[in-house]
This record gives sequence, C-alpha cells and structure tokens, in this order.
Amino acid sequence: MAWFDQGTTRIYYEEYGSGDPVLLMPGFAGSIDELSFLSQALSAHHRVIAADLPGSGRSAPQPRAYTSTFYEDDAHALIALLANVGTGPVHLVGFSDGGEVSLVIAGLKPEIARSVLTWGAKGFLDEGDLPLFEAFENVVDNPIEPFRNFSDYLKATYGESNARTMTQNFANAGRAIIQDGGDIGRSRATDIACPVLLITGEEDFLAPPASVSQFASAIRSVEVLPLGGAGHSVHRSHPEWLSQTVLAWLARH
Repeated sequence: MAWFDQGTTRIYYEEYGSGDPVLLMPGFAGSIDELSFLSQALSAHHRVIAADLPGSGRSAPQPRAYTSTFYEDDAHALIALLANVGTGPVHLVGFSDGGEVSLVIAGLKPEIARSVLTWGAKGFLDEGDLPLFEAFENVVDNPIEPFRNFSDYLKATYGESNARTMTQNFANAGRAIIQDGGDIGRSRATDIACPVLLITGEEDFLAPPASVSQFASAIRSVEVLPLGGAGHSVHRSHPEWLSQTVLAWLARH
C-alpha cells in the first residue's frame, strides 16, 4: 500500500504482480477492495496498479469539492501517478467513473495507453441524466429504491456528514458538466489510438447500451460488449465472467 501526493490530491494505491502494467480503478465512492478479485486474477501475469479515485476509498481530499473539470483533473492526477511509479505505457481498466477517467487518459495521452477496458462508462452526460443527479443529491437523506443499498454503504464508509457533502458536490458537478455541453471523454474520443473494449450491462440505467454505443462511434478501434442480465456493477453480478473477459482482452493486446 502507498500514497501519491499531488497538490491537495492524495491517491491511495496498491501494487501486485509483474509483467505488462495495468492501471485498475473503481468508480465514484468505491474502493479498490471491491475489485480485489480482479487484481488477484490479473497479477498472475501483469503488474497491477490499483488506485482509488481522488475523494473516494482511501484517497483524499474527503469530502471532496467536485467541480465540472474533475474527470480531467483526475486523469492528470493518475497520469502523474503512473509517471511516478514508472510504468511506461499501460492497459487502463476501470469501472464507472474509473472507466470514464481511463477514457480521458487515453484521449489526453494516447502514447501511454496500450488498451482501455471499461464497464459502466459512456463518455458523456446529457439532460436525461439530470434525475440521476437529483437522486445522488438526496441519496443520504432520502434515497430512491435503486440507491438504498448505496446510501447505506456511503454512510457506513464515509460517515453521514461526509457522505452528504460528497454526493451533493458530485451532483452539482454533474449538473455543471451537462450545462457546459455534457462532455467527459467524448471530445477526445477521436484521439484515442489504442484498442478499446466497452462492456455494457443491458440493464444498466446509468450507462445504458444505447449511450455506450453512441460514444463508441467516435472511437477508431473499439468493441462494444453488451452483457445480458447485468446492470451497472458488472463486477458484482458477474465477477468470474469479468475476470475471464479482462484476462482474454489483455492477452489479445
């Protein structure tokens, strides 16, 4: 376990194994602990750098003041981490916001991305996402049904006050991104030079297959892989399938 400091950001990360490097990232408010099965599977043949996103897991600051540029800010922070640990070009593997950051990194610095694999990421936001950010804003005090377990997790992990602040700040940032045009990684999608695999749960209401496919159309070398019976958190519903799919993808690239 280790920390990497850059300005007010402090990234918690762990390293496993040896071989071609892989940067593995969970989503908003998540922790690399939930992806430990994947770190273990990958570390048999790869050097795995598993990192909590700034403001999530054990990374700082907490609670975080999310802004409309936080995806790009996180990408720059993770690029600096990779330079600090001396990986050279890496495979980028991420869930949800970790996937979004992976795609932004590949667009910002095409030379450091060997490949990208994401699940639950779609590259942009639009007005259809506004109700979701309203749900995030109220998730601590008045969670709607799809987010009740997430609400319990947030309060248990971060404490009620911190969880309320981080989700409200996250919601405000999401609305600001939409107001600015909704771009996350879409504007740089044509700059991504490496192969990309976008996994999408067919029941994912946060990053639905239609949106993922729309984003994919801008990437020069991309595969979209829908998964029946899966929602947003493919790593929870289909862990063995995901491990096998990631390993097969890395073996091909």
